[in-house]
Amino acid sequence: MHYWKITIAYDGTPYHGWQIQPSLSTVQGTLAEVLRHITGEEVLPQGSGRTDTGVHALGQVASVSLQSPIPGPNLQRALNHLLPASIRIRSIDATSHNFHARHSARRKTYEYRIAPQPVCLPMLAPFVWNCTWPLNLEAMDQAAQYVVGTHDFTSFAATDPDLAVRNENSQDGSGEPDHEKQREKTAIRTIFASNWYRESDLLVYRVTGSGFLHHMVRNLVGTLVDVGRGRTPVGSISKILAARARSAAGPTAPPHGLFLLHVDYESRDESH
Repeated sequence: MHYWKITIAYDGTPYHGWQIQPSLSTVQGTLAEVLRHITGEEVLPQGSGRTDTGVHALGQVASVSLQSPIPGPNLQRALNHLLPASIRIRSIDATSHNFHARHSARRKTYEYRIAPQPVCLPMLAPFVWNCTWPLNLEAMDQAAQYVVGTHDFTSFAATDPDLAVRNENSQDGSGEPDHEKQREKTAIRTIFASNWYRESDLLVYRVTGSGFLHHMVRNLVGTLVDVGRGRTPVGSISKILAARARSAAGPTAPPHGLFLLHVDYESRDESH
């Protein structure tokens, strides 16, 4: 067998998220279909995380094992030739049988982009939240520091009554325990960095953590935007965390401003 680490960028607009779903177009499903066309093998690439409908990626990572002897550079060219333009394979690297894109991940970094200008151009609109309220960026950055550290993020997790059922019924095809689902039960995560900054005409939030709950980044952004609008005090983030209730936090930001930026692994996870 040949074991591969695949780094992927995609525009999430035309897809119903990463995870394969019956009768729906997904990134994982599209990649699996093209791999089958190239190699003749029925495989399901395992992603580092399950981005939602409309969420984008610049550095999603997938792991897959193939019997095909096609060299990595040739496989990358073949995939990019057959995949739709909305999905690009940035790199393919040989790895060990111990490497798993999700289970081996140590840190993930997400970025959320806001366009505050009154007129958002059509070529930018699918990739930003066109949020035109006057926002205090300094206050938003101050509030963002309160989430750094290890906390129970229940207040920033989605309250979806169907989510538990979907998670129980979903199959990732790896034949391994789904440690991500097990961690979901605790809602405890460690955030290493959380910052807002201005980049050209955009307001950008970048957050790095050990992992993220369903809608966690988007709920953080919605709450921090409320701080920027003056609707939520800067120091209230600690109280929101302590409440451990979704109703204590702000609204959920739209999906199309969110990007999975990159995933970090320890070198021994990827070595032969």
